[in-house]
Amino acid sequence: MAAQASRLKVSKIGEITQVEFVDRNILDESNIQQIGDELASIIDEVPTPRILIRFGNVEHLSSAALGALITVNNRIKGKEGELRLAEIDPQIREVFKITKLDKIFQIHDDADQALSSFS
Repeated sequence: MAAQASRLKVSKIGEITQVEFVDRNILDESNIQQIGDELASIIDEVPTPRILIRFGNVEHLSSAALGALITVNNRIKGKEGELRLAEIDPQIREVFKITKLDKIFQIHDDADQALSSFS
């Protein structure tokens, strides 16, 4: 079986793992599953994950993608880790507000702000 291309661009900034999405639209169920799996393995790599997810080029997120983010957040919290979200499109940000997810996640306007918020 051919290895699937990663749906994520992952880089390290010191102790922090920065994750960016390859896709503009995160709507497809199998892609979301793959993103969830990739994030899970990133989280499992370290004892205390500190992850910044950048949504810079994401234009659309499905509710399933939001569900996957909640799972990721719970997994990180379970390991005493920290998660930050940054660069979320205003329309998507509105969805976070409506669904009260902006209360669950620490959302920052830009990556620098998010990076400096890690303890």
